[in-house]
Amino acid sequence: MTENLTPLRAQYLRIKKRYPDSIVFFRLGDFYETFDSDAELAARELEIVLTAREMGKGIKVPMAGIPYHAAENYIARLIGRGYKIAVCEQTTRPGEIKGLMEREVVRVVTPGTIVEPALLNVRINNYLASIAPGGTSCGLAYIDISTGEFAAAQIPAERLETELGRIHPAELILPTGAETCLSRGMSITELDPSVFEPESAADTLKAAFRTSTLEGYNLENQPLAIAAAGAIITYLRETNQSALGVLSHISNYSTAEYMALDDNTLTNLEVFQNATTGGVRGSLLGIVDRTKTAMGARMLRRWLGKPLLSRQRIMERQACVEALRSQHLKLKEIEKKLKQVADVERVANRIKTLTAMPRELIALKRSLETVPELACALEGEALKGLRGGLNPLPDLVRLIHEAIEPEPAASPGEGGVIRAGFSVELDKITDLAANSRLFIAQLEATERSQTGIKTLKVGFNQVFGYYLEVSNPNLSQVPIRYIRKQTLANAERFITPELKELELRVLSSKERLADLETSLYRRVLQQIGQSADSLLSLAEAIARVDVLSALASMSVENAYVKPIMVDGPVIKIVGGRHPVIEQTLDHSAYVPNDIDLETGDSQIIILTGPNMAGKSTYLKQVAIIVLMAQIGSFIPATSAEIGICDRIFTRIGAREDLVSGKSTFMAEMVETALILSSATSSSLLILDEIGRGTSTSDGLAIAQAVVEFIHQRLGARTLFATHYHELISMAERLPRVRNFNVAVTEDKGEVIFLHRIQPGGTDRSYGIHVAKIAGLPKPVVRRANEILAELENLKTETPASARPVSAQLSFLNPPSPAIELIRGMDPDSLTPRKALEMLYTLKQMLE
Repeated sequence: MTENLTPLRAQYLRIKKRYPDSIVFFRLGDFYETFDSDAELAARELEIVLTAREMGKGIKVPMAGIPYHAAENYIARLIGRGYKIAVCEQTTRPGEIKGLMEREVVRVVTPGTIVEPALLNVRINNYLASIAPGGTSCGLAYIDISTGEFAAAQIPAERLETELGRIHPAELILPTGAETCLSRGMSITELDPSVFEPESAADTLKAAFRTSTLEGYNLENQPLAIAAAGAIITYLRETNQSALGVLSHISNYSTAEYMALDDNTLTNLEVFQNATTGGVRGSLLGIVDRTKTAMGARMLRRWLGKPLLSRQRIMERQACVEALRSQHLKLKEIEKKLKQVADVERVANRIKTLTAMPRELIALKRSLETVPELACALEGEALKGLRGGLNPLPDLVRLIHEAIEPEPAASPGEGGVIRAGFSVELDKITDLAANSRLFIAQLEATERSQTGIKTLKVGFNQVFGYYLEVSNPNLSQVPIRYIRKQTLANAERFITPELKELELRVLSSKERLADLETSLYRRVLQQIGQSADSLLSLAEAIARVDVLSALASMSVENAYVKPIMVDGPVIKIVGGRHPVIEQTLDHSAYVPNDIDLETGDSQIIILTGPNMAGKSTYLKQVAIIVLMAQIGSFIPATSAEIGICDRIFTRIGAREDLVSGKSTFMAEMVETALILSSATSSSLLILDEIGRGTSTSDGLAIAQAVVEFIHQRLGARTLFATHYHELISMAERLPRVRNFNVAVTEDKGEVIFLHRIQPGGTDRSYGIHVAKIAGLPKPVVRRANEILAELENLKTETPASARPVSAQLSFLNPPSPAIELIRGMDPDSLTPRKALEMLYTLKQMLE
């Protein structure tokens, strides 16, 4: 069959065979063409026309093409939908060889290997992650090739899901056949398991970093971390070889250094996106992010995803925020300077891969010129560390100033990029090209004068080069030295030996100019690239100034205060506010609330009260305030004393997990089980309506058992909101449980929510009132009130002795000494003899 194919078709099929999982963008002149099933997919996803073309005897092939200059927009759409694109370019120039032009895939664009600025969100890192499974442990590595950030860790397997939620990679690499249950919402790439062998992965890393040992990266005793990192390097070699040029370092990190925030917590607290809209607006990030640079925005996201566990480091950040906010005018000046700073981090890495454009270099120069002014604005001892990182790199400023035009052309090769005076040779060629164009203009005037043809003109096209065009009415005046080259409908085109000689000079000077300017520009990039590590260090320092300035500005504008960070298990907040919700209300309308959680006295707060009154807001605001405090931010409160929390866990709201077949209640129980098995005495638990997804008796039993487990075994600080009013009796027998409720008042039958948290429990939920607010039909509301009255009368009239007793609820009765003895018993620590003695004791107590 192959003998029937056209050479072009055969070439395409050879290339496609090597990239079966990618859409091949096959360069044909000014278009990227797709063929066969790729064309059908592209036509459907990109809404472009599907055509067909004969590419052999009796062979008609589906085609769909896009203009090459618009490729980035189309690639972005396909990448956003999880596809991979193999970009196949013409590697020979037209006319360079006879017959079929050579083509090859120059890179494979995948969600995790994007470097093109137009395809990246400047305020978000674009991570490629890799997992090396290993039983109870696993290796995790991730890289952002647009910034050069590369990190690896060997972590407990149970922390993997949380880490993936924090990193939120655009693409995840796994060994073929590995479990992918953790990878929902990510683009998955499977590699041969041999790629993840620690020994070969170690060799891969050593080769990438040109080193004989990994001791300098603290990875020697972490084989799974090495395996995951090595797999990333292998994948980059296959997809984007030039990306390896950004590698200069790999960081080994420990998850024990920061608070782990799982997906449920990030979602429930709306840290990065609003739960309703999915956007940043209405999230914690939307309130906190006052950064002025792309680098600062990305760093702030990382801080929010990694709250600190070191009290010392938190206080260092607080000191900087305090110093910045105390100098309000200087803070405004700093923000103004930051607005002038480009994305130095990504530009530095584009310089390292020789892909930075001239205008990016000018933006870099202006950024570097701003650095000394930025450093001068950071006054005081507390900001000394920030100032120290702002190295202005004057040599690079000088180089860019001397080498690049202030308003350069878009790309090198056509003049207008390299500044006059930088290269004597280039200046000569530029003058020659300019003079040649002047000679052509003079030639046209000379020929008009000599021939008397006033309409004669000199033109140019790619086929004939330069020509003299004479309209038909003037052909009788054409001199004999003119050589006819082309006949048009209304004119004739001619050439002369003099014109051809001039053409050769012009075209050769253009080609020489293009080659030399491109070569000089590349040399400038290489020279700047030698200082890439210094640029990246500077970028990190600028980002840090930006984030701390943003936190300072926010604290001033919103009247936030510095929390006192302590080592003990305490959370005391006076006048706490939800940072997002208070922005949607008039400040005077928001009702602040206090909290006092302390494991020695008030470890658990059981919060009761009606829906719509503010219970969930109160729960979330406490967790958010703790999170903000542990990134070094000031907080929305009057005052606060906060002990470090190692984890924040949240179980809020009802939702199904249809993908894994879990009902609402099952999903709730799975989340609760995970919390109870993962939390420690240093954790903060936010639990809302545990047990509401099943029958009242079952749910009540589960809710009480959960509270007892937290009280007696975990010792974690806990906010427990519930509509099971029966639970408020637990405060009478569990010494570290306290009851609070949301204040409500009634006026002429109307319920008024005061949104104030006050001591004590409540036995009413005002559900019918909430249903009325929600718009339930009046007859339904009226009938619901009648039924409620009947049920309450029945409860009052039925003697306690006559009511049916539920065995499930018997634990609500006043506990007997025997029950208390059983509750305090630890079966795992009892010897057979002591167990028998305990049994006799219980029997005697019951008798």
